[in-house]
Amino acid sequence: MKIRLVVRLAACGLMGAWLLPAHAAEDRMLGSDIAGLLEYAREHNPELAAMRYEADAAIQRVQPSAALPDPVLRTELMDITNQGTNKSTSLLPSQIGSTRYTLIQSVPWFGKRDLKREAAEAGADQARGRTTSTWAELSMQIKSAYAQYYYVAGSQKITRDLLDLVMQMEKVAQVRYANGLAAQQDAVRAQVEQTVMKTELVALNNTKRQIEARLNALLSRPVTMPLAAPQRLRSIPVAASLENHTALENRIREHNPDLFVDEAGISAAEKNRDLIYKNRYPDFALGISPTQSGNAVREWGVMVELNIPLQQEARRSQERESEAMLAATKARKEATANRILSALTENLSGIDAAQRTELLSSSGLLPQAKVTFESALIGYQTGKVDFATLLDAVRQILNARRETLKAQTDAQMRLAEIERLLGEEL
Repeated sequence: MKIRLVVRLAACGLMGAWLLPAHAAEDRMLGSDIAGLLEYAREHNPELAAMRYEADAAIQRVQPSAALPDPVLRTELMDITNQGTNKSTSLLPSQIGSTRYTLIQSVPWFGKRDLKREAAEAGADQARGRTTSTWAELSMQIKSAYAQYYYVAGSQKITRDLLDLVMQMEKVAQVRYANGLAAQQDAVRAQVEQTVMKTELVALNNTKRQIEARLNALLSRPVTMPLAAPQRLRSIPVAASLENHTALENRIREHNPDLFVDEAGISAAEKNRDLIYKNRYPDFALGISPTQSGNAVREWGVMVELNIPLQQEARRSQERESEAMLAATKARKEATANRILSALTENLSGIDAAQRTELLSSSGLLPQAKVTFESALIGYQTGKVDFATLLDAVRQILNARRETLKAQTDAQMRLAEIERLLGEEL
């Protein structure tokens, strides 16, 4: 009875504390939950900051794009020798024959300024879309890394529990060996298993450090900065919201940042094409020219200047280029949509499989493993099964726990990818 009680207590501890508590007191240190990591990254990630600055720069380009060119002032000093008279040569307007002042303002053909402004606005939309896309990608990477961080922390807990249980079972085996009820091989086998578990802990600790370094890099923190132990995973949306493929597809078409960038690119290509077609018509310049003689302005003139669009073959090539670029942007958007919708279907299938696996592991495999363990424990007490069988039964419980944890992690990573595709939280 004493042997059975010791092993049972150790196993109960293994079953009850196999993972981090879901509702433990929140550790305020960065890393305890995903919300804190995302908030920190939004404020400190340099790549995201760079994209914001680029978007601001693109917005500032809109107003100048439609502005008229600066006017040009031209001054012509005429007859500086005063028709060869004895007067000395001078550059003062009042002391020469005449001085003409010409003020010229270049004016594009009608509609060109509006097209330039609209093309710049589309470019600003592209920059904003790229900023949103950068955040969607960054948040997905953080969510996935945090899920892996949680998985490693849970695996460490499970492995330590297994190590504690094997150490208890070694003591039991030594007692049975001392009483002549078991072979010394049982204790040796327990020691071998402990070495295996310690090796696994070394590997898990190395993986944890790598994930911590990756998270710190995403957060723009020194890679050696500590992170709090993960406390909980996000809840997975109900199956009904995931099964409505049409609704998710519509949300992607409305909110996906990559599609938004491509749509803005189409708009910019259309405006640039229309602007190039406008080059068939001449731009012009308007000018006014007062002429000074002595100290008074005695003549006034006006001018109109037109450029003559003679290089039609060059313009036709530019027009064909603009049409090809517009067709390319439309094809690129279609390719992006196909890729995104394919990824959506793949990840929806993956999250469904992960949830089914978690259900089978927690409600099927784990109870069966517990029954097997109870049976093996009784058999070991009565000498009907050997120590290896009992150890295998314990390992089945732990494998079931690990499968549940792995399924939860897979579901979280699939959810992060779906939210990246949506461009928003699900």
